[in-house]
Amino acid sequence: MTEQKRILIAVMITSFIGPFMGSSVNIAVPAMAEDFNMMPDELTWAVTAFLIGSAATLLPFGRLADIKGRRRIYLQGLACICATTLVCAVVQNFLAFIFVRFLQGLSMSMIFGTSMALLVSCCGAENRGKTIGLSAACVYSGVSLGPFIGGFITDYLGWRMIFGLIGIALLINFFLIFKVKIDWYGAKDKKFDYIGSIIYLVMIVLFLYGLSDWTRHEFVHYMPFIAFILFLLFIYEQKKVASPLVDLSIFKNIVFTMSNIAALIHYSATFALGFVLSLYLQLVRGMDAFTAGGFLLIQPFIMTIVSPKAGALSDKFSSRLIASLGMGMMMIGLFAFSFLDKDTSFYLIGINLAFIGLGFGLFASPNNNAIMGAVEAKFYGVASSILAVMRLTGQAISMSLVTLLLSIFTAEAIESNYVDILLHSFKYIFILFGFLCIIALFASLMRGKENVK
Repeated sequence: MTEQKRILIAVMITSFIGPFMGSSVNIAVPAMAEDFNMMPDELTWAVTAFLIGSAATLLPFGRLADIKGRRRIYLQGLACICATTLVCAVVQNFLAFIFVRFLQGLSMSMIFGTSMALLVSCCGAENRGKTIGLSAACVYSGVSLGPFIGGFITDYLGWRMIFGLIGIALLINFFLIFKVKIDWYGAKDKKFDYIGSIIYLVMIVLFLYGLSDWTRHEFVHYMPFIAFILFLLFIYEQKKVASPLVDLSIFKNIVFTMSNIAALIHYSATFALGFVLSLYLQLVRGMDAFTAGGFLLIQPFIMTIVSPKAGALSDKFSSRLIASLGMGMMMIGLFAFSFLDKDTSFYLIGINLAFIGLGFGLFASPNNNAIMGAVEAKFYGVASSILAVMRLTGQAISMSLVTLLLSIFTAEAIESNYVDILLHSFKYIFILFGFLCIIALFASLMRGKENVK
């Protein structure tokens, strides 16, 4: 097997496992809540802690990969994620579990920050859209099968086996890429910006934690404002340092900048959809985890089919129009979900999930292709990292918003009216997500025309 094929297979596997683990955890939340003796809305931290850890270190690790070697950082990330995943399978204390999930996120950022750069580096420009589409298909396959397989494992083997089996799969993947000797660099022999990395890490953690825990502690209210000050300090520091964490000149490219903004808002509006619908199907409609997981298969199944075709199409036609069409479809679908009640037809829910899946598939691959196609080869590493930062930060914002709204609505809830209040909160969550899609649609349209390759 050639080294190029090893990299391609390894990246495809981790592209599958990352979202598979996320969607599996979503479907397992009610069982985890029962095991830890917690309310289901409090288990949002099982997802949020992972995302905060990933988003806070992804950009620094992406830059470190450009300096020390992308394969090298990717391999180290695999070793760390194997260890933390297996620990998640056995830890008994809830706070310890959340902390390990945070460490798991830190480990996964070493993979997220390098995988796209590895793919683009080892394939030709003429196949970039197709390769990105295949990677996206693996992502959506993971999202698709996560609820289904995760629900089965949760019902028959226990939710902890989800982490155990994923840890074993990651260990196999580690040995697959361990034999690859070639490496790729984007800024070899450059100095690493430790000060900028620390500022960035603290900024992301304060912002996302402050947003998530807003209603529980008064001192948390100051965190997002401190994060904004740190953001301004980060921009100033990056302009002054000789070897910055990220070359800010890359954002002068309008296609690159607006495509990333669209991606950020898109994931902020859509990522928590699976989590919210998992709670709706299991707690409001009474489904077991396996049945709910099978039902949620509809959306990512459509995404998996559409994504490679949309990616290949964006190699020939404008990514802007294809992606914007997809964003408009997701906006309509999310607003439609704000009308969910206890008696909504499962047929209508399934049709809307398929509609949103089609929109997601049309948006993601063309938008990613526009981002990677807007920069020179020497910027592939930083562009890959920024794209991953947008995705993970958006996902973390999505879960933080859900955590915030659920904590507001369920603050005074008692067991007898908990489900009714939970259902009421879903309406406002979906309305908020719909408005975020409107903003993302404008960003997608404002990116301008890119060069069709």
